[in-house]
Parts: sequence; C-alpha cells; structure tokens
Amino acid sequence: MPFDSQNAGPLLATLARLLAADGAAREVAVLAEAQATIEQTGYDNWDGGQNFYAVRLEVPVGLYCQFDDSQRQELEKAILDKIQPLLRGSPGEHVDNVILAPQMYADDRWQEKAKAWVAGNGVTNQGRVRSNNIAAREFDGLLFRSQPEIELYQALKTSGVSFAPLPVFIRGGESYRRIEPDFVIVKGGIMMAVEVDGDTVHHETPAEAHNRLTMLAHEGVHIERVNATECDSAEKARNCAKRLLEVMAKMKLAK
Repeated sequence: MPFDSQNAGPLLATLARLLAADGAAREVAVLAEAQATIEQTGYDNWDGGQNFYAVRLEVPVGLYCQFDDSQRQELEKAILDKIQPLLRGSPGEHVDNVILAPQMYADDRWQEKAKAWVAGNGVTNQGRVRSNNIAAREFDGLLFRSQPEIELYQALKTSGVSFAPLPVFIRGGESYRRIEPDFVIVKGGIMMAVEVDGDTVHHETPAEAHNRLTMLAHEGVHIERVNATECDSAEKARNCAKRLLEVMAKMKLAK
C-alpha cells in the first residue's frame, strides 16, 4: 500500500514493538515521543513504478538534545533498518531515509526565557543522560524516564522531604563510573536511592541492577526498588512515597 502520514501511527506502533523485542530502549523512547510524518521523496518508473519515502520523526527539544550527531545518525539507521521488513508486502514502496529532528513550537515568551537561561536560571546538571535508558520526559523543568516517575516525584514533592530526581553520580579514578538513579532521598541522616522498575523496555536482571548501584550501596546508601505499577497514579504514588519514608524512619531508629 502507498505510504503517507496516515500510515504513521500503525508504522510507529509496529516499529516500537519490533525494537522493544530487541531491547532497543533509546529507539523506542524516540518513537514514543515522536510526531511522525511520511513524505514521498522520489519516483522511478522501473518495474511498474518505484516510490521512495522519508520518515521524519520530530521529538521534544529536551530529548533531541540528549544525543550528539553521531548518536542521532545511529538512531536513524537503527530505525530505518527495522522499517525494511515492514515493506516486504508492498512491492514498489521504499523508505530510504529516517530523519530525527526537534519539534517546532510557538512561544511568545521565548526571548524572556532565553535571557533567563543566559543569566543562569534553569541551568541544571541533572542527567542529559548518555545511556541506553534515556530520560525522554520533562516535568517542572526536570527530566524523567516515565510517567510513574513523574507521579512519584510529585508525591515526594508534596511530602516535604529533601530529594533529587535523576541525579548524576560519578566515581572518579581508574575505575570511573557514572550512574543516574531514579531518585535519591535524604531524611534524618539516612540516604536512600530509589529505582522505579518495569517502566521502560530496558529490563535489567537483579544481578545487573545490583552491580549498577554497587558504588552507592558500598558507601552506605540504602537501595530500594519499587515497581512502576506501585506509582502509576497519584494515589498509588502517595502511598509509595509514604512507605519509602516509613522505611527511612525505621532505619533511623535502628541506628
């Protein structure tokens, strides 16, 4: 069948499933946030006619900026390679280009915001995450990987506790490491790192998760893992936050 922007939804949905089966979290995150258009870019009358198309994926600026030029090219190629099997039942139809681009949007206050940024407002070292499990969503000017994380963020914010969403931790020296736990909470002399599991296609084994957080655990940070289903609504997130703080209170009493 001919491709056009009316096919973009089914095309992206199928692509996402194929890429998820490969554990390609970055590519799935891009597709999940993209506004897609399909445009015909060429025609050749060989063998009854050959149509050529480009798929343009416009993503939020915050997500676009998490990739450098080489990473964008890798993403474009990975997505293009997965499109090819979808064309086997459409002779004469060819997608030969995938373009990753930032979304354009109107903002009457853009100059005011640009001046504020130059003055240092809104500058953050929060993970512009260079990893396979990127933070594709933005809320309150901060980056998150999923809606359950945003729900838990709001619940912790209303609880009055001190915490950091998606902070960057670096261990220097010869055994350099960089990690971005979902949350770090500090209360009563106790520090807890919280990981929200099951909210992306990037699935870790327990051993992999343990190894990634070892640098914090060995420094006395308590590691707590919660399932995304425990905080996928405002009410459940409040209950989850309450339970986490209760755990910290018990740990303080046990010191």
